[in-house]
Amino acid sequence: MNKIFPQGDGNDNAAGAKALPGGEGAQTCVTATNRTGFLCHDRRACIPASRVCDGVRTCAHGEDEDEAMCRDMPQNLPSFLVARCGDPSSWIYSDQKCDGANNCGDCSDELSPVTACPPCGPGWWPCPSTVFGYCGCIPRSLCRDHTQHCSDWSDEYSCPGP
Repeated sequence: MNKIFPQGDGNDNAAGAKALPGGEGAQTCVTATNRTGFLCHDRRACIPASRVCDGVRTCAHGEDEDEAMCRDMPQNLPSFLVARCGDPSSWIYSDQKCDGANNCGDCSDELSPVTACPPCGPGWWPCPSTVFGYCGCIPRSLCRDHTQHCSDWSDEYSCPGP
């Protein structure tokens, strides 16, 4: 079941909400993977934030690809879909924050002071990574593979493995 968080309505949009076709306001929801989502007009489908304006109509009525919303990104996107990187001119979709990957290119989407993410999840190993694609955690599948992925070599000597 999707959790729905109204961001306003067609007459009085809340701060950050953008009106969508049909006069309804944009609404956020929580996806099945506990990530920020975009609630389709049917109020049943909750799609990941990063699936909005990706060129593929995911919502039944196509509101996730609305021309006005997708024309000038990220300015026209509802604010709940956007997360800023350490470089103020860079942005990512909000569901890409704290996902273990270096989406911003400077790890600001994974590490403090820009982002406060929870500790590494069960499939991850905490370490100072030498791999550009990761920040403070690496996938456990990279542990004990005879290749250094952590600057302290803990992925080869301390990590229990996958």
